[in-house]
Amino acid sequence: MPWRNRIVAIVIALLALLFILWAFLPGPVPVDTAKVSKGPLSVTVEEEGKTRLRDRFVVSSPVTGYAVRVALDVGDAVRKGQPVVTLEPLRADSLDPRSRAAAEARAAAAEAALRSAEARVREAEAADSYAEELLARTRQLSEAGLTPKDTLDRVESEARRSRASRLSAEAAAETARHEAEAARALLTRGGKPSGGGGETVVVRSPASGRVMSVVRESEGVVSAGTPLLVVGDPGKIEVEVDVLSPDAVRIRPGTPVRFNRWGGEGTLEGKVRVVEPAGFTKISALGVEEQRVLVIADITSPREAWERIGDGYRLEAAFVLWEGKGVLQVPEGAVFRAGGRDVVYVVEGKRARIRNVELGKRNGLAAQVLSGLSEGETVVVHPGDSVSDGRRVAPR
Repeated sequence: MPWRNRIVAIVIALLALLFILWAFLPGPVPVDTAKVSKGPLSVTVEEEGKTRLRDRFVVSSPVTGYAVRVALDVGDAVRKGQPVVTLEPLRADSLDPRSRAAAEARAAAAEAALRSAEARVREAEAADSYAEELLARTRQLSEAGLTPKDTLDRVESEARRSRASRLSAEAAAETARHEAEAARALLTRGGKPSGGGGETVVVRSPASGRVMSVVRESEGVVSAGTPLLVVGDPGKIEVEVDVLSPDAVRIRPGTPVRFNRWGGEGTLEGKVRVVEPAGFTKISALGVEEQRVLVIADITSPREAWERIGDGYRLEAAFVLWEGKGVLQVPEGAVFRAGGRDVVYVVEGKRARIRNVELGKRNGLAAQVLSGLSEGETVVVHPGDSVSDGRRVAPR
């Protein structure tokens, strides 16, 4: 029956044609995919920083004399007013009329500086007292629901600044008091033959803390103003971080900070205290000039967690500009621009479908999805030129 043979031949030819067409059809493009999910998302500015003493006191020689060998070592504890260096009269030296006139002028200047410092202490004490009273009233109003929490936070920040200003003024006054005593001691010693009963000058620590460095340990003749040692309190550490000026504009006092890679376990918490108003030029490792700004932050984690951190230690700071929990997000690598809008490729039925999305906050790794995607959908990450709308894809 020849007609049956013709039908079989036609079927075989069609099948062969279909096989050839199928063989030449493009296969699915292998792609990387990710799920649209909900989770925490934060926008941060990350830079490298280092610690520094909040108050550093350089103990200098108040007069020209013969310094006895310093008995203190780096790390030794000192208390305020403790003798740290002894200055003996020069072996063959005395104050001539010209030196005495200079010493008297210096003593008068030191006394004037002391009076000015004491006046600033009184002003700071008055400002601190007013800030504490205002804080107490604001807390009462906040507890009664009559004032917003932002106002309470601002008043608390102002109270802390007033307290810090008072402490700084008191420290400056104490330093001025020591300088005035040193100037008076020079006048008391003046006129006596050196090496023949001249008065010994005892230099005392201006603050409690530890010896951070010994600038001059050996005994010998030192001039007035020669640094002898540095005293500071390791428990009062702050962190300085230089950031790019566009990033500094987005950072405010009170911005949370997370410190990582500081050498210990976990992450340390902190808060920005000051964003300095003046920037400076810094040459990057690539030789590019950058305008940078110093941001000063305090470590708010318990002291026991970071007690081994000292002055000049390196760490990484992440300033948290925004953060949220349960945020619908998509990897940044899945988003690209097309037609002036943000779009992604969504995997639907083994095919890539282009879809417009509206995004919110972005941190370089993930982007907040405001509309266009749902939780659990699969998107193509880093799509290449081989991916197009409707193209078959195969997740790797």
